[in-house]
Amino acid sequence: MPADMNDYFKKKQPNSSGGTKIPNRPTNNNGGNNIGGAKSAPSWLFLVLAIVAGIIFFKPFEIINSGEVGIKVHTGKFNDKPLNAGLHFYIPVIETIIKVNTRMRQIIYSDENNMMRGDNYSSKRALGIDDLEGGLKRNRAIPVLDKRGLTVHIDLAVQYQLRAEAAPKTIEKWGAGWEEKIINSKVREVVRDVVGQYTAEKLPVMRNEIATAIQTKVTQKVESIEGKPVILASVELRNIVLPPKIKEKIEQVQAAKQDVTIAEQQKEKAKQEAQRKAEIARGEAEKKRIEAKGQADKIRIVAQEQAKANKLISNSLTTELLQLEQIKTQAKFNEALKVNKDAQIFLTPGGAVPNIWVDAKGKEQKAIAAQQ
Repeated sequence: MPADMNDYFKKKQPNSSGGTKIPNRPTNNNGGNNIGGAKSAPSWLFLVLAIVAGIIFFKPFEIINSGEVGIKVHTGKFNDKPLNAGLHFYIPVIETIIKVNTRMRQIIYSDENNMMRGDNYSSKRALGIDDLEGGLKRNRAIPVLDKRGLTVHIDLAVQYQLRAEAAPKTIEKWGAGWEEKIINSKVREVVRDVVGQYTAEKLPVMRNEIATAIQTKVTQKVESIEGKPVILASVELRNIVLPPKIKEKIEQVQAAKQDVTIAEQQKEKAKQEAQRKAEIARGEAEKKRIEAKGQADKIRIVAQEQAKANKLISNSLTTELLQLEQIKTQAKFNEALKVNKDAQIFLTPGGAVPNIWVDAKGKEQKAIAAQQ
């Protein structure tokens, strides 16, 4: 304001005796009022607060965790290059980031527990970010018609994961239901084709072959998809649930087979026992035969040796030797007659040795004893 106008307003101010006094307005260095300078500081503060509020409200960044990839969507178009773990910025309203779980996932097909837990797609939330175990899903057991049209239920466990580098193309092409379209549909198709080739009674017997066939064919179908969006880790056959009547029939057959097996085992055991006893009997007989043969050989050898001895003795006997022996025997008899005079001696014909000794005294005594 010009200086003369300031002087004018100063002159118009009432004195101290009364009236309202208009306060002196501050002047800037240039001699003017500082009305605009007083309000500049609060304006910058409001601007900073507005920027912070905009950042909080729009949140133009996203944090990608390990085990996830981000997909940037620009005005509805998916970026082909996935965003790895870390901090990533985007332009609100125009762009958005979808976080996709690339951890190992599992679908269990079973009637034991049909509660499903899984990931939900949203424009700015991770798939399964609120639940690290969100990769576990439970579906009903797969009903399959066997070769004769009977319904059986197959329990499976399938492990897989989304290929990180193919995630943008996969979500763009298959959408949020990529698991249902890529995994679930292929698994059910293969299981029906494989199991439908057998009768229900054959399924438990052919379990290993069926499990291998399902694993091989599911892997082939998943890997044949363009771009190979999924890495299939395993397909495990957990259980084959048969109709009650078929199951009962199989149990009866198994029981009958078990009875036959037990009977055969008992028969084999009895046969082995009979063979054991026969071997023992043959051993005993052989033992007795050997003992008898040994005894006969002993007798034969003794007889042969005795015959040899007799032959040697016979060959050594001469007339002179016999006479000498007779003299010796006669001498013994003579000595005996000195003690028993009633004894009688009878000489053998030809004077051969030995002579016969008869105790006559003994006879007389026996006669007297008989008379008494």
